[in-house]
Amino acid sequence: MKDSKETNKRKMMPVGPMMIEHRLIERMIEVMHKELDRFLRERKADPELILTFVDFVRTYADRCHHGKEEDILFRELSKKDLSREHRDMMARLIKDHKWARQQTKDLVQATEKYAAGDEGMFLILTARLKALTEFYPEHIEREDRHFFLPVMGYFSQEEKDAMLQEGFQFDQGLIHDRYKQIVEQSERAVGSKP
Repeated sequence: MKDSKETNKRKMMPVGPMMIEHRLIERMIEVMHKELDRFLRERKADPELILTFVDFVRTYADRCHHGKEEDILFRELSKKDLSREHRDMMARLIKDHKWARQQTKDLVQATEKYAAGDEGMFLILTARLKALTEFYPEHIEREDRHFFLPVMGYFSQEEKDAMLQEGFQFDQGLIHDRYKQIVEQSERAVGSKP
């Protein structure tokens, strides 16, 4: 008899871990939003804190989360005869990911210049933070409510199990606990808890 952990892994769909990751991303976005409000009130940004946000977005949200979407789910979906709606949605999600990467890159550049004394970068870095804090909730809703579950119908149970296992292997090289701690520390710093 298989242990219950193995049974639960088999029952979970490959989008299950991605939807769980969305919850941690939402928590960090909430922290980012609160800090953005503080920056705007005080007319002063905290470059070190912004770079913590950037690390989370680049490593957890993009490399870990978007990595599984693009390198596993989207790759496998591209082999299927998708409806036009699902193919268009997948193209939009890929475009969203590229947009978020560019916003993050621009945020880093503006933050580095601001930290070096260029006060004019304040408006740019706060605009990039605002763009990211507005983007992620809409992007996550689009995936959770309109894409992830409907596209599971294109796959057999064996294909779903294989993608789920590949996702677990993908994650073995990443450090979920580190980013969970970063979110928790950030939440404590701004006085918010889930």
